[in-house]
Amino acid sequence: MIDPVSCVALATGAYKTLRAGLDTYKDISEMGGALANWGKACSDFQQIEERHKNPPFWEKTFKGSDMETATLLWAKKEEMSRMRSELKDYVSWNFGPKKWDEILSIEAQMRKQRKDEIYKKQARIDAAINFAIGAVIFSIGAAILFGLFYFWGSKQGRW
Repeated sequence: MIDPVSCVALATGAYKTLRAGLDTYKDISEMGGALANWGKACSDFQQIEERHKNPPFWEKTFKGSDMETATLLWAKKEEMSRMRSELKDYVSWNFGPKKWDEILSIEAQMRKQRKDEIYKKQARIDAAINFAIGAVIFSIGAAILFGLFYFWGSKQGRW
């Protein structure tokens, strides 16, 4: 899974490419690659936010501070929001509101595609990791319980 810093860096690169293209009055449809990267970055960032709200068990247990992650996400969310606002204003002002609606539809299409492909795969990986950790914890607990009963029985002379 991509981290918030890399996601915002990808979005910033796509944003700069889009702005440069729009400054030279290129049509939105001519900048499909930059627009696709922008859509991917926005989708990934939204997924990171959703994942942070309800992280998998293994991530809660073994990752760093929640406060640090929340602060980083907040700062990066503000940066993404600023880029989106500037891009919306620029596109709407120079090309009309219909072009911004076109960008939003492309972004929604990218989000749906990534949700179907990548995010479901990550959810399966998280479930497998959670299962493996649960199995290890269960096995250790069962071994400890068996050991306790064994030593208790041997102290009483039953074994």
